[in-house]
Order: sequence, then C-alpha cells, then structure tokens
Amino acid sequence: MHTKRQLFVALSLAALMPAMAQAQNLVIKSHDTHPAGYPTVVAIDNMGKKLDAATNGRIKIQMFPGAVLGEEKAAVEQVQLGAIQMARISLGVIGPIVPEVNVFNMPFVFRDEAHMRNVIDGAVGDELLAKITNSPAKLVALGWMDGGSRNLYTKKKVTTPADLKGVKVRMMGNPLFVDTMNAMGGNGISMAYGEVFTALQTGVIDGAENNPPSYFTANHYTTPAKYYAQTNHLIIPEIFVMSKATWEKLSAADQALVKKLSREAQMEQRSLWDKSVADYSAKLKAAGIEFVTVDQKLFYDATAPVRAKYGEKLADLMKRVSDVK
Repeated sequence: MHTKRQLFVALSLAALMPAMAQAQNLVIKSHDTHPAGYPTVVAIDNMGKKLDAATNGRIKIQMFPGAVLGEEKAAVEQVQLGAIQMARISLGVIGPIVPEVNVFNMPFVFRDEAHMRNVIDGAVGDELLAKITNSPAKLVALGWMDGGSRNLYTKKKVTTPADLKGVKVRMMGNPLFVDTMNAMGGNGISMAYGEVFTALQTGVIDGAENNPPSYFTANHYTTPAKYYAQTNHLIIPEIFVMSKATWEKLSAADQALVKKLSREAQMEQRSLWDKSVADYSAKLKAAGIEFVTVDQKLFYDATAPVRAKYGEKLADLMKRVSDVK
C-alpha cells in the first residue's frame, strides 16, 4: 500500500513537471551601452515592468545600462551564449551574419525619419527581424529602436560638400561609413567613440557626426566643434534581441506575450526618442551651438558612388525601401 502511494505521488509529480517548469522564475538580464535614463534603456525597463505584472512576477527584466556588462561586441557574444539574456544593439555587429541589414547603413537610404519608421514598422522591417532570428546568430530579434539622424558637428561651418575639403571627421569603424564621409567631401577617420572628445580638443580631428542627444551627453558640444550641420546623412535604426537559448525556455504563451510587449517597447522608445531630441536640441542651442541648414541633395548626390558600391547586392531591397511611402 505504502509503495502504491509512493508510486502515485511520483506519477503526480511527473505530470506536474511542465506546469512547474512554466512557474519557475526567470530573470532576464538586459544589456545596453547607453546610460540610465536614455530612451532605449527606459523602454526596456518599462517592458520589464509590464512583463513582471503580466506574469505575476514569474518573468522579470533586470536592466544593466551604461555598458556595465561589457562593450557591445563582447555583450552580444554573451547573449549568443545565453550568459546575458537580452540586449539593445546596433546593426554593425549583425551585418557580417545577416548582410541584408546593411541596407539600413547606406547613406541617405531613408528620405527622413518618418520614412525610416514606415519601413521598420512594415513588411521590410518584419522580414529583416525574421532573417536575424532564423540566421545562425543564436539571437531572436524582438524589435526595432530609433537611433536618430546623424548630422555633422565641425569646427568650421559646413553648408556644402566643398566646405568639407581637408576636414578630418570621425566616423564609426566601418569602411562604408568612412567612404561615406570621403564621398561627402571630408576626410573620414575611423576612431573609437571614447576617444572623440580628446581628439576634438587636441585637433587630431576637426569634427564628428551623431544625433543631438549623443552630441550633448558625450560633451562633444563643449569642444571647438560648435557648428551642427543638418545633413541627416545616416538614419540607422537599432534592434533589441533575446538569446535564442532563453527564448526556447519560454512557453508559446510567454513568447507571444514577449512579442506583444516588444512591439509596445518599440513604439514607446520612439516617443521617448522624439522628446529627447527636442530637449537636447534646445539645450545645444542654449549653449551657443549653431544649427546649420544645408541642401541635402548636394550630399545625397555626392554619396551616389557609395550606394552603388555597397548596395550592388542589395539593389532589390533598396528599391523596396525606396518604394515605401
């Protein structure tokens, strides 16, 4: 009798195992190189609060901003291994694995930020997320985030490509970006972001390029680079991803919930981003930075060879992006 009771208990526990696995708590460590309070960090933080509430505390997101878990490349490798469960990342680290995402790195591939948002919210954006998820990267692409429009800040006033002759401008470490600056008339210099402030102060470079929040928060506006030319030459969205190992631990219902909340985070980050750009643009102007209006078509035409060179294998995708209203 005693043995039968033990057997019954054992069988009952076995039957409950899936439910127990479902009920186990999961803490998702999420990485971001941006500091606390930055729109990408706040959006994921709020997504975590919603996930916590919807699962009665079963699934939580623990946010690690400010690159405390390592710089982006190292952090992504940790996500691929499942040591870190989530991250907000730039497309640069994904390009070598899923070359199609490089379409968004092209100069002037988007007419403006509204066009970029229509692309990432639609069929092209969904397809690229799926390509990343289905690639060997061991990542599940959850959604897109705004990275803003990149503009030039220089020591001399720039209104045309001719004004950039001989001007040394820091670019992100990708040959495509360096070629973009060279085509725009300047001298593109690949340099780590952390070195830019000192390089601007000491004259190693004459300028750099970024969005208003980054220009302000990195204190680059306090250097001699006081002119901010509205070129909008690069409008590059970013993504947030989950480790595939973590994703596969989630039930179908939890996966559906994470996808729903990811879309909400994508939209929330956008409104936070717009407010951030407006706030920091006002701060820059108050600090004496001159916002310079340029004829973007001059810079667009100058970068045609870059789109031809790097976009040869992405021509169909570039056309589809262009066709989005």
